[in-house]
Amino acid sequence: MFLSQISFKQINKYISDLKVVIIFNFWLAWYFLVSFFERVEAIRNNLPNELSKHLPMNHKYIHTYFKLHLKFVYLYMIKREIQKELINLSREYPVVTITGPRQAGKTTLAKLTFPDYSYCNLEHPEIREIARNDPNALFQMFKTPLIIDEIQRLPLLLSYIQVLVDENPVKGNFILTGSHQLSLNEAVSQSLAGRTALLRLLPLSINELATAGISIKRDELISTGFLPGVYNNKLNSYKAYRNYFQTYVERDLKQLIKVRELLHFENFMRLLAGRVGQVLNLHSISNDLGVSSTTLSQWLSVLEASFLVIRIFPYYENFGKRIIKSPKLFFTETGLVSYLLGIEKPEQVTSHPLMGQLFENMVVVDAIKSRMNKGEDHNMFFFRDNNQNEVDIIYKHKGHLIPIEIKSAMTFNDNLLTGIRYFQRTVPNTDKAYLIYSGELSFSKGNIEVINFNNSHKIF
Repeated sequence: MFLSQISFKQINKYISDLKVVIIFNFWLAWYFLVSFFERVEAIRNNLPNELSKHLPMNHKYIHTYFKLHLKFVYLYMIKREIQKELINLSREYPVVTITGPRQAGKTTLAKLTFPDYSYCNLEHPEIREIARNDPNALFQMFKTPLIIDEIQRLPLLLSYIQVLVDENPVKGNFILTGSHQLSLNEAVSQSLAGRTALLRLLPLSINELATAGISIKRDELISTGFLPGVYNNKLNSYKAYRNYFQTYVERDLKQLIKVRELLHFENFMRLLAGRVGQVLNLHSISNDLGVSSTTLSQWLSVLEASFLVIRIFPYYENFGKRIIKSPKLFFTETGLVSYLLGIEKPEQVTSHPLMGQLFENMVVVDAIKSRMNKGEDHNMFFFRDNNQNEVDIIYKHKGHLIPIEIKSAMTFNDNLLTGIRYFQRTVPNTDKAYLIYSGELSFSKGNIEVINFNNSHKIF
């Protein structure tokens, strides 16, 4: 009698609700299982072989499970465009070294690309101590093929890797990651010259986000930034970059500059943020900060070595003294610039006096990412003469110069092309040019292509 009073619509609803409950419980069980196995695997990776056998489960089964889990997780992570180049280089060189800023995704990229490799993290104090005191014991603990994370923490290992590679030159046998290029580049050039390929991984590109189905408007992109962890973990971006600045930047800087200068250094970074996308004038900053230009130049080198800022130099071939010779400064992360400028929400970007420079910073660095993800030099300059004629990017490609203007405007008008047209009149070998802007329309004006910034990667 009761069943006859229940409509088919209600029955379908009950079935649908039951499916939701079953799926929820399945994922809950999966979460706890994954957490357990990952914890055991993490312990196993950080223990010597003779201790790992005392784990409650056979580590071979854990390792097999972990590989399957990595492949499953990979389906839900943002795919990195540089992965194709990483795989190609691993087939050509015995060592591939991945550098880039902290939290750019170097470790994740290496692990997901090479899930069968052993993994050694030199950030771990005990492992680092073993490596320092007895490098040969380390290579007994972690068999090749091997990923060594944060290799800049112990550059002396590179000499031992050189010996191992010379004795057994298997392609792709070592994948190294590092996040400080000055000490790492010097050590690599001395020990692994001709044996390693170098890749630089920057944070996510606009196209990588779009490919992953993440669609974000311009101002939110600028304030949120491009660190993978912000998206994978759905973090509050302002707090994430505050922690990034305080935890990682300060920790690295304390190893590179005097601790008593750290407060001045932080103020220096904030002043740089206020000059983002502009021609760099260290003398002006020196006067504002009360620190010598020589010291500021050293600090700028530290920021570049930590992959936090990028300098773009002017193109001045055949232009002589008419051209500005100082570089422009850009931050690798617009999210970090936003934090340093006190921008907490996307709405603040829209009305910010540096909106144009922030947009230019995002587009320029995204263009650099497009080139580096292919393993190429960025080959980008800017043009500015003493009469204030300017083009934001001069892209040197196959012997041709491609002028590219970047404007945050959402509506096209012909005045946006003034700089490009001046450059085309001045320089003969400019077959094509681009205007990258915030508008939705894409069209041609003679030999100038007008495109939305989301499609700018197609140029490079």
